[in-house]
Amino acid sequence: MLKCLAAVAAALLAAPASTASKKADLVIRHATIVDVAGRRTVPDQAVAVRDDDIVAVGPDAAVARRFAGVEVVDAAGKFVTPGLWDMHMHFGGGPELIEENKNLLPVYVAYGVTSVREAAADISDSVLKWRNEVANGTLLGPTIYTSGPKLEGYDPLWKGTMEVGSPAEVDVAIDRLQAMEVDFVKITDNKVKPDIFLYAVNAAKGRGMKTSAHTPYALTILEAAKAGLSSVEHIDYLIKAGSPLEAQIGAAYAAGELTYGEASDRFVETFDADYARGVYEQLAATGLAVTPTLNMGRILAYLDREDHSDDPALALIGPGLRKTYEWRVERAAKATPEQVAARHREYELSARVLPMLRDAGIPILAGTDAGYLNSFNYPGQGLHDELQRYVEAGLTPAEALASATINGPAFLGYSDRFGALAEGKAADLLILDTNPLEDISATRRIEAVILKGQLLDRAALDRLLAEARVRAAR
Repeated sequence: MLKCLAAVAAALLAAPASTASKKADLVIRHATIVDVAGRRTVPDQAVAVRDDDIVAVGPDAAVARRFAGVEVVDAAGKFVTPGLWDMHMHFGGGPELIEENKNLLPVYVAYGVTSVREAAADISDSVLKWRNEVANGTLLGPTIYTSGPKLEGYDPLWKGTMEVGSPAEVDVAIDRLQAMEVDFVKITDNKVKPDIFLYAVNAAKGRGMKTSAHTPYALTILEAAKAGLSSVEHIDYLIKAGSPLEAQIGAAYAAGELTYGEASDRFVETFDADYARGVYEQLAATGLAVTPTLNMGRILAYLDREDHSDDPALALIGPGLRKTYEWRVERAAKATPEQVAARHREYELSARVLPMLRDAGIPILAGTDAGYLNSFNYPGQGLHDELQRYVEAGLTPAEALASATINGPAFLGYSDRFGALAEGKAADLLILDTNPLEDISATRRIEAVILKGQLLDRAALDRLLAEARVRAAR
């Protein structure tokens, strides 16, 4: 266990008070620092925190001579990493589920997720309010980056969207999003026309805004990337890009000759690894990133053989949100044996594609798709499951950890503040029991979270989870 001592005892652990010239709110001592970018660990280090900033990192004795901590943690034998980022999650389910969504904010923190990219919501006013409250310290939760409502075509499947069917409507929608001060623009493919999709990507890029998307089947992924798309959500779109018949199958779908599911199956059937490698290298050259949401794909693929009714994490999910899970479960239950087999094939191919994307140099953003509708993909816990899938697919633990600590901040333009333990970086940290560079499951063994400089030890994290269970039960 960590040893936390008050200010009087801090002087005994640190150097004599008379030699410490600067005050820190928190000093973490004798820790092993995880240098994620360098794929190495550095033993017997200290981290000094003031407010929400790291003010010093270095050899333990040297930092202790310079900084006297109001709170001191002895982290001998522990590993300190940057906080985790979930780069694709959702709040939503309608106004009646606002409080159930809000109740999940501490759950993310309890699982070490210190930042989230919220990839479109149908309760955007609430999400924007929470974003500001978390930022000013009046609400406990991860830092929120949000797209606000997504852009879609007319009469879409998804609720809470901005419907656009002309360049003028796109311009008005982006005006509204900028007025909301969203962090990026999300575009999906349910009903949006291909030419309007490309216009929206270009219009957002022209205003200096990042874009994230499900791309229309009638466009190739390379066409979208060359237009300036910043990230593709879900790895199945990269399967599509790996088919030499991508354009033809997409055109057949657009003409009504294939259903969406039939087109998706055809992309899997015609995937060619050699062809895909060449396309992936071209995509990497455009700067396109991908959020695989691999674990979500696995959950849906194997609903036929895995029973989630006794998952302990269900106790953290409110009844309204749990009810939204039924939609996907019921759809999966209606699948024919052939459709079930196709789901399995798609997931297995997705797992093989992931290291190909890594090899091509496409940045991988760890994201879960957790939220309403997405059955049994649990907030907070889902990110650890996602990282486990990456390692199972062939990424190293260091690469998986980078996808959840370095690549997200880099994508959003915040590498100066996040992604490493260094002076001037944000004090969003995890203290782990074991080394995540050796075993990615170490990210689950959290001894403490430092969120914006505030220490939450294991007892505090357990209280957050206990309180979340009580709220969910109500």
